[in-house]
Amino acid sequence: MEVTEERSGAPDTPDAPDAPDASVVPDAPVPSRPRRRGRTPRLIGAAALLGLVAGTCAGYLVQADREPTALPPLSQPKLAQAGGKAPEPLSAAQDRKVKVDGDLRKLLLKKPGDAREAPFSVGKDGWMDLTQLAESYRKPAQGYGWLLSEEFRRAAVVSWREGSTRTVEIRLVQYRQEEVLGAYDAADDSYYWAENAHDADSWAIPGTGDGMAYVHRNPRSEFGVSVYQAEAHAWRGDVAMEIWMYDTKPVPKSAVLGLAKRQMERL
Repeated sequence: MEVTEERSGAPDTPDAPDAPDASVVPDAPVPSRPRRRGRTPRLIGAAALLGLVAGTCAGYLVQADREPTALPPLSQPKLAQAGGKAPEPLSAAQDRKVKVDGDLRKLLLKKPGDAREAPFSVGKDGWMDLTQLAESYRKPAQGYGWLLSEEFRRAAVVSWREGSTRTVEIRLVQYRQEEVLGAYDAADDSYYWAENAHDADSWAIPGTGDGMAYVHRNPRSEFGVSVYQAEAHAWRGDVAMEIWMYDTKPVPKSAVLGLAKRQMERL
């Protein structure tokens, strides 16, 4: 009966009539009822469950007949203390953390001997506070909020005038980097805006990983005067470097790239 039910789906009833001969009813329609599942899967499942229970019981019996395995001792052999002096701490020149946590202004490039004072005042005593740095953005209110979100810590700045028309400004901006990588974000943001201008030739700054220098081909109108701009951006640890150069004629690639390379070497 079980085989008949699994193949045909016929009810399990002993009084069911025999099926009509196919030669007598040649055009009899095929029943469309869904096929029953039958009892075979349930029998297989029951056998598997019994096998699992039997295996578990056999495992317990085998373990019960074995001798207990001794556990390793809790005490460990005493380690001999190393002799000799402890290594000397890194000097300030070798420890980058000590270097950048000191006077950040000392890491700036020195003003060239033949350079003059810049025609505009930047910061105070070589420092730029949050408000002063935000004022350097085209939209200071947005710059202020962005610097706060990037965990601005402090900024050191130096500027000078070369010749009669070129001005140079270098900033080292340090971030706390407790929740975000402020120095990396600042450099990456600067790359984006420099390349978004569509008039900049760019070069990688050697030894900086992803640092970039840019020279803009088209002049910009600043205070009624047409000036050409060059810039360089890079980062190291928690410090982002910014270099801005302005002149009434295009700034040479060698000028901005060489200055950026020397500044990053100091970091």
